Amino acid sequence: MSWEAAADLVVVGTGVAGLTAALRGRELGLRVLVVSKDAAAAGNTGWAQGGIAVVRPDERDATDDLERHVEDTLTAGAGLCSPAAVRGVLADGPEAIARLRATGAVFDPGADGALARTREGGHSAFRVIHAGGDATGAEVQRALSAAARDGGVPVLERHCAVELLRADDGAIAGLLTLDGEGNPGALRAPAVVLATGGLGQLYAATTNPEVSTADGIALALRAGASVADLEFVQFHPTVLHAPDARGHRPLVTEAVRGEGAVLVDVRGRPVMAGEHPLADLAPRDVVAAAIGRRTAATGTDHVYLDATGLDGFARRFPTVHAACRAAGIDPATEPIPVTSAAHYSCGGVVTTVDGRTAVPGLYAAGEVACTGLHGANRLASNSLLEGLVVGGRAAEAVAQDRRRGLLVRRPAAETAPPAQAVVDRELLQRTMSRAAGIGRDAAGLAGAAAELERHAVVRPLRDRRTVEDSALALTARALLAAAAERTESRGCHRRTDHPGTDDLRWRRSLVLRLDVSGWLFTGTGIARAAA
Repeated sequence: MSWEAAADLVVVGTGVAGLTAALRGRELGLRVLVVSKDAAAAGNTGWAQGGIAVVRPDERDATDDLERHVEDTLTAGAGLCSPAAVRGVLADGPEAIARLRATGAVFDPGADGALARTREGGHSAFRVIHAGGDATGAEVQRALSAAARDGGVPVLERHCAVELLRADDGAIAGLLTLDGEGNPGALRAPAVVLATGGLGQLYAATTNPEVSTADGIALALRAGASVADLEFVQFHPTVLHAPDARGHRPLVTEAVRGEGAVLVDVRGRPVMAGEHPLADLAPRDVVAAAIGRRTAATGTDHVYLDATGLDGFARRFPTVHAACRAAGIDPATEPIPVTSAAHYSCGGVVTTVDGRTAVPGLYAAGEVACTGLHGANRLASNSLLEGLVVGGRAAEAVAQDRRRGLLVRRPAAETAPPAQAVVDRELLQRTMSRAAGIGRDAAGLAGAAAELERHAVVRPLRDRRTVEDSALALTARALLAAAAERTESRGCHRRTDHPGTDDLRWRRSLVLRLDVSGWLFTGTGIARAAA
């Protein structure tokens, strides 16, 4: 190793979940070290537009309460949420928001002096608080970054997490990383929290930034942890459309529809009429699927979001307005061309609502984790809330496990950079977009798996690009395997050859692990109780 450092807790990721875990860990007296493979603010949190869904007892709709938020979340999750996890996370929401505001986060005020609230798809009430109009994630990132900086939380920027170090008994012993010059280093710690975000870069077009390369999924799998629900990738119905666009695409927040905008096709006909009782505010999987059907019927690759009837669009949605104007579109006078793009992974590393995995010393929080909150389809604006709640809980779990003597320093069994299979990224993204997008079938999924296997090359993980490509390749394998096995349509997972929902066989989560030879196998499914 070129260098070494030590801590009680290493947090991988500097978004809402990672920094919340780091700050809470620091409050609890832990020596915390945070790792970011890019600049600290480069992750997904800063791009979140809509807001944070939370029912605050002192500021809420007269008919809204925790149970209605729970019910909306369970409905959106299409039978695969854990009711206990949903209730547990949402119930802790008000306290998590209070902690966030105590760090300096500022939310938009309403006309009555309370915080302004909006409504998004799948919500039965106005309960989504927001900041900067449509820049909630940016404000959350700013506040948490400032709190970490002012609180002296050390952050290793441009340090790539390569492999979780493990002791001979399988427990976590730290993290192998590469610094900005490619020098390997070991962070010795008995506990690691993965807060690495999503997997949007599996696809050619995504709302995710370039850093969202499924790193945490691969790290956890190779360390012996399980993953679940990877087949449920939420495609956001409304991203700004541009012909032949690839990579990160500007999001048109769902709150635009919450304020009254309407989806129409190229002939001006409403897209969501007759599709769902909530029409344009239906859950995202429903809206994305309806857009897919309408574009296929009209022979186009996009629809329009008509927001011309909204007053003060530029003031309420400054981020969306700026993106539209940069593309030569004036939302005040013309409809916005939109299409669907990969947005959010509803699955991830299997954890409790306290962030614990089955691997001693390994925890996960945020989008990389599968707590049971999202099920088969995430309810809008529940993600930032989950990051705040589970990020804090994960740090508390580390402190508790340390007091109980479950976390002790162990020597790592191996510290050399490993070699893993990688696939050319453009080929992988093209293959996944074609076969594992909104519509899937057995032939396409099998063909995609064979295509990736045929082009896989084993390389040592000696630079960030190779580390990322290896994570994408392994996660793609797992997602394709899960999508092929789930022979039904549910939530974000739409099988054109199995359009029905089969509760008898498939009201459960598919759990995947790696065996000692590196082959994926399906573990025992997690059955979901009826809500």
